[in-house]
Amino acid sequence: MSGTIPAAVKIMWAGEGKFDAGRTGGPSIRLDSSASTGPSPVDALLSALGSCAAVDVVDILAKRRTPVESLTVDVQAERVDGTPKRLARATLNFAIGGAGIERVHAERAIELAVNKYCSVRDSLRADVPVTWTLSLNGEGQPTDKATPA
Repeated sequence: MSGTIPAAVKIMWAGEGKFDAGRTGGPSIRLDSSASTGPSPVDALLSALGSCAAVDVVDILAKRRTPVESLTVDVQAERVDGTPKRLARATLNFAIGGAGIERVHAERAIELAVNKYCSVRDSLRADVPVTWTLSLNGEGQPTDKATPA
Protein backbone atom coordinates (compact mmCIF):
# COMPACT_ATOMS: atom_id res chain seq x y z
CA MET A 1 0.00 0.00 0.00
CA SER A 2 2.94 2.31 -0.40
CA GLY A 3 1.93 5.69 -1.73
CA THR A 4 -1.75 5.42 -0.82
CA ILE A 5 -3.64 7.93 1.25
CA PRO A 6 -5.11 6.19 4.27
CA ALA A 7 -8.80 6.49 5.03
CA ALA A 8 -10.23 4.87 8.14
CA VAL A 9 -13.41 5.10 10.15
CA LYS A 10 -14.72 3.15 13.09
CA ILE A 11 -18.33 1.98 13.13
CA MET A 12 -19.95 1.13 16.45
CA TRP A 13 -23.29 -0.65 16.73
CA ALA A 14 -25.77 1.38 18.80
CA GLY A 15 -28.57 -1.20 18.85
CA GLU A 16 -31.14 -2.33 16.30
CA GLY A 17 -30.15 -0.96 12.88
CA LYS A 18 -28.29 2.04 14.29
CA PHE A 19 -24.56 2.65 13.96
CA ASP A 20 -22.26 5.54 14.87
CA ALA A 21 -19.46 6.09 12.36
CA GLY A 22 -16.48 8.40 12.20
CA ARG A 23 -12.75 8.76 12.42
CA THR A 24 -11.20 7.71 15.71
CA GLY A 25 -11.09 10.76 17.94
CA GLY A 26 -13.21 12.79 15.51
CA PRO A 27 -16.88 13.57 15.15
CA SER A 28 -19.31 10.80 14.29
CA ILE A 29 -22.60 10.48 12.46
CA ARG A 30 -25.51 8.20 13.24
CA LEU A 31 -26.44 5.86 10.41
CA ASP A 32 -29.79 4.16 10.79
CA SER A 33 -31.15 1.44 8.51
CA SER A 34 -34.67 2.76 9.13
CA ALA A 35 -33.57 6.41 8.60
CA SER A 36 -35.44 7.44 11.76
CA THR A 37 -32.50 8.73 13.87
CA GLY A 38 -30.01 9.43 11.08
CA PRO A 39 -29.47 8.87 7.39
CA SER A 40 -29.58 5.34 6.07
CA PRO A 41 -26.31 3.97 4.67
CA VAL A 42 -27.55 4.62 1.10
CA ASP A 43 -28.64 8.16 2.06
CA ALA A 44 -25.14 8.68 3.49
CA LEU A 45 -23.59 7.45 0.24
CA LEU A 46 -25.74 9.85 -1.80
CA SER A 47 -24.87 12.66 0.63
CA ALA A 48 -21.18 11.85 0.23
CA LEU A 49 -21.51 11.87 -3.56
CA GLY A 50 -23.29 15.24 -3.64
CA SER A 51 -21.09 16.95 -1.06
CA CYS A 52 -17.88 15.60 -2.62
CA ALA A 53 -18.79 17.19 -5.95
CA ALA A 54 -20.07 20.37 -4.25
CA VAL A 55 -16.76 20.95 -2.45
CA ASP A 56 -14.93 20.96 -5.76
CA VAL A 57 -17.51 23.19 -7.47
CA VAL A 58 -17.14 25.80 -4.72
CA ASP A 59 -13.33 25.60 -4.91
CA ILE A 60 -13.20 25.82 -8.72
CA LEU A 61 -15.52 28.84 -8.87
CA ALA A 62 -13.60 30.56 -6.05
CA LYS A 63 -10.37 30.15 -8.05
CA ARG A 64 -12.12 31.94 -10.95
CA ARG A 65 -12.78 34.81 -8.52
CA THR A 66 -16.52 34.20 -8.77
CA PRO A 67 -17.29 32.88 -5.31
CA VAL A 68 -20.44 30.91 -4.65
CA GLU A 69 -22.95 32.67 -2.40
CA SER A 70 -25.35 29.73 -2.18
CA LEU A 71 -25.30 26.13 -3.31
CA THR A 72 -27.64 23.20 -2.85
CA VAL A 73 -27.41 19.77 -4.39
CA ASP A 74 -30.55 17.68 -4.59
CA VAL A 75 -29.40 14.09 -5.18
CA GLN A 76 -31.86 11.62 -6.63
CA ALA A 77 -31.07 7.99 -7.35
CA GLU A 78 -32.65 4.84 -8.61
CA ARG A 79 -31.80 1.44 -7.21
CA VAL A 80 -31.91 -1.93 -8.93
CA ASP A 81 -34.78 -4.28 -8.24
CA GLY A 82 -32.74 -7.14 -6.85
CA THR A 83 -30.35 -8.08 -4.11
CA PRO A 84 -28.32 -6.16 -3.28
CA LYS A 85 -30.38 -3.08 -4.09
CA ARG A 86 -27.36 -1.19 -5.37
CA LEU A 87 -27.53 2.14 -7.14
CA ALA A 88 -28.59 1.98 -10.77
CA ARG A 89 -28.06 5.69 -11.50
CA ALA A 90 -27.89 9.03 -9.75
CA THR A 91 -28.64 12.64 -10.66
CA LEU A 92 -27.08 15.64 -8.94
CA ASN A 93 -29.32 18.71 -9.26
CA PHE A 94 -27.16 21.76 -8.51
CA ALA A 95 -28.69 25.14 -7.64
CA ILE A 96 -25.92 27.73 -7.50
CA GLY A 97 -26.17 31.40 -6.65
CA GLY A 98 -23.50 34.05 -6.89
CA ALA A 99 -22.86 37.39 -8.52
CA GLY A 100 -20.73 37.20 -11.63
CA ILE A 101 -20.91 33.44 -12.08
CA GLU A 102 -21.38 32.69 -15.75
CA ARG A 103 -23.31 29.57 -16.78
CA VAL A 104 -20.46 28.24 -18.92
CA HIS A 105 -18.08 28.46 -15.95
CA ALA A 106 -20.54 26.87 -13.52
CA GLU A 107 -21.15 24.03 -15.99
CA ARG A 108 -17.41 23.51 -16.43
CA ALA A 109 -16.88 23.50 -12.65
CA ILE A 110 -19.58 20.85 -12.20
CA GLU A 111 -18.23 18.77 -15.09
CA LEU A 112 -14.72 18.81 -13.61
CA ALA A 113 -16.00 18.12 -10.10
CA VAL A 114 -18.14 15.15 -11.08
CA ASN A 115 -15.91 13.60 -13.74
CA LYS A 116 -12.38 14.42 -12.61
CA TYR A 117 -12.08 15.36 -8.95
CA CYS A 118 -14.84 13.59 -7.01
CA SER A 119 -13.30 10.52 -5.38
CA VAL A 120 -16.72 9.30 -4.22
CA ARG A 121 -17.98 9.30 -7.82
CA ASP A 122 -14.90 7.39 -8.94
CA SER A 123 -15.47 4.86 -6.16
CA LEU A 124 -18.88 3.87 -7.54
CA ARG A 125 -19.24 1.05 -10.05
CA ALA A 126 -18.36 2.16 -13.57
CA ASP A 127 -21.81 1.14 -14.83
CA VAL A 128 -23.61 3.57 -12.48
CA PRO A 129 -24.22 6.70 -14.55
CA VAL A 130 -24.14 9.99 -12.70
CA THR A 131 -25.93 12.85 -14.45
CA TRP A 132 -26.36 16.41 -13.32
CA THR A 133 -28.45 19.51 -13.83
CA LEU A 134 -27.77 23.16 -13.11
CA SER A 135 -30.01 26.01 -12.08
CA LEU A 136 -27.91 29.18 -11.87
CA ASN A 137 -29.12 32.19 -9.87
CA GLY A 138 -32.67 30.84 -10.12
CA GLU A 139 -32.84 31.66 -13.80
CA GLY A 140 -33.87 29.63 -16.81
CA GLN A 141 -34.32 25.96 -17.28
CA PRO A 142 -31.81 23.61 -15.70
CA THR A 143 -29.07 22.34 -17.97
CA ASP A 144 -28.98 18.53 -18.09
CA LYS A 145 -25.59 16.88 -18.44
CA ALA A 146 -24.58 13.25 -18.32
CA THR A 147 -21.38 11.52 -17.41
CA PRO A 148 -20.29 8.49 -19.39
CA ALA A 149 -21.43 5.20 -17.92
